[in-house]
Amino acid sequence: MDDAREQGESTTVAVTDTEAAVDSPGASASVLLIEDEPGIVDFVRRGLEAEGFAVEAVLDGLEGERLALKGECDAIVLDLMLPGRSGLEILEGVRRVLPSLPVIVLTARAEIEDRVEGLEAGAVDYLVKPFSMAELVARVRAQLRVVAHASTSTLAAEGIEVDLLSRKVRRAGQQIPLSTTEFELLVYLLRHHGQVVSREQILSSVWGYEHDPATNVVDVYVGYLRRKLGGPGEPAPIHTVRAVGYRLGSAG
Repeated sequence: MDDAREQGESTTVAVTDTEAAVDSPGASASVLLIEDEPGIVDFVRRGLEAEGFAVEAVLDGLEGERLALKGECDAIVLDLMLPGRSGLEILEGVRRVLPSLPVIVLTARAEIEDRVEGLEAGAVDYLVKPFSMAELVARVRAQLRVVAHASTSTLAAEGIEVDLLSRKVRRAGQQIPLSTTEFELLVYLLRHHGQVVSREQILSSVWGYEHDPATNVVDVYVGYLRRKLGGPGEPAPIHTVRAVGYRLGSAG
């Protein structure tokens, strides 16, 4: 049995194996771990990776918040006591920008008041140290099942959320009105998040046209989207790939 100790706290994390974790969807999902104690980071990373999860870990609250708000992970495991930015502050920011992203608090703060505060700030689950790795894995998988059930009608990336049923679009918590064509273009780019798509691919999928070298309609509508999705100091995450086309977000 290995032990990991949370910095500044006396609670010891009990390490157990993951054999009891249920076999369910989500094993190929990505988890962002925001935790400032290296021993706990190593323990949780090893446990999640052993179950097939991709794990990115950060030790600092500010960097954790930056990565969380990019919306590129499937779930977050979050400590509350962090340098730079508290876990509660990160939670509140994630809930404003990415309300459907599941955040599981993992902390030594075990009082009822702490649990209530964490859940009311936006955590979908709250696990107290010491904890079983099998239980953490099971809780992450349970939240991913909830998201998978809901995601059939939603798309989200780069702080942008699209409800396919209501056809509503939000970025940073603000609703953005789009025309029908702008909406369809955004949906296409979101479905190909991180991928370069050519103008011809966009033209065919969104407008139903065959290749037409004389039209610049794709460039025009990308310009419309950029203006509507961007803001002061926060440009729209639609990048031009010279001589090829466009990409929403960073390269995958």
